[in-house]
Amino acid sequence: MKIKEGFTGQRSVVVPQLILDSAADDALLSALHIRAMGYYPKAENHFRTRESPIEDFILIYCVDGKGWYEVSGERHDVNANSFFILPAGIAHSYGADAHDPWTIYWIHFQGSLARQYVSLPEKVCRINTSSNSRIRDRNDLFEEMYAALDRGLSTDCIRYASAIFHHYLATLKYLPEYRGSAGGEIPDNIVDATIHYLSENIDKALTLEQIACYSGFSASYLSAVFKKQTGYAPLTYFNHLKVRHACRLLTETDMKINTICHKVGITDQYYFSRLFSKVTGMSPSEYRRRSEV
Repeated sequence: MKIKEGFTGQRSVVVPQLILDSAADDALLSALHIRAMGYYPKAENHFRTRESPIEDFILIYCVDGKGWYEVSGERHDVNANSFFILPAGIAHSYGADAHDPWTIYWIHFQGSLARQYVSLPEKVCRINTSSNSRIRDRNDLFEEMYAALDRGLSTDCIRYASAIFHHYLATLKYLPEYRGSAGGEIPDNIVDATIHYLSENIDKALTLEQIACYSGFSASYLSAVFKKQTGYAPLTYFNHLKVRHACRLLTETDMKINTICHKVGITDQYYFSRLFSKVTGMSPSEYRRRSEV
């Protein structure tokens, strides 16, 4: 059962209580299980307050924009690339910033092992882009959990999502180990490092100045070096990465096109369609139809 959409591009899924009632007798699900999860892009006017505590832990991972939450009378500001976990059994409230509303992934969860992953339940934890960051890998884990629960809510699907969720939470609690376990080479030149940064921020609308600031060079110098090595200006290359990622989402998921727009950092669906058509020679809907043949 899905929650009624309230934000453009929103997705969410709730596990029915009837299924959750059986979790107490299931060895895997009793240890950790997801009750609900979703993705809210640019969640303008998003606000929730619970004076009567619930038994869920609530993970909110802000990937863009700003927001806040309040627990035990203490308010915390939340910026992009950060997460927090609200503890179970405590009254709380949270919401999006009025001027720069957040884009969030959120998960309600329970289980006997849930608290083991909550080392800092009332603190905001940063997840900055770095030379070995794996932000897209983590977001892919979220999508795999979501797809499992959205597939039909069989017991095995919920168990599979729960197993992945252990991994997902571990990527947050054991961040250095997660980043170091992937292997591979750390980018050793300005262009490779910039491409990694663009890939890790595919869901954002970066400016050339922001990209240059990350690289540590001026915008003009970065542009010259980047174009010499790749044949494209940094923002043009970034748009190609966005379209490539959109192609994968169109092929491998059933996400609505307005959701895919937000997943690649574009809020205007008409602009997204024009960009997609310019790069691929066809509209997003046509690309999806052809991929199904």
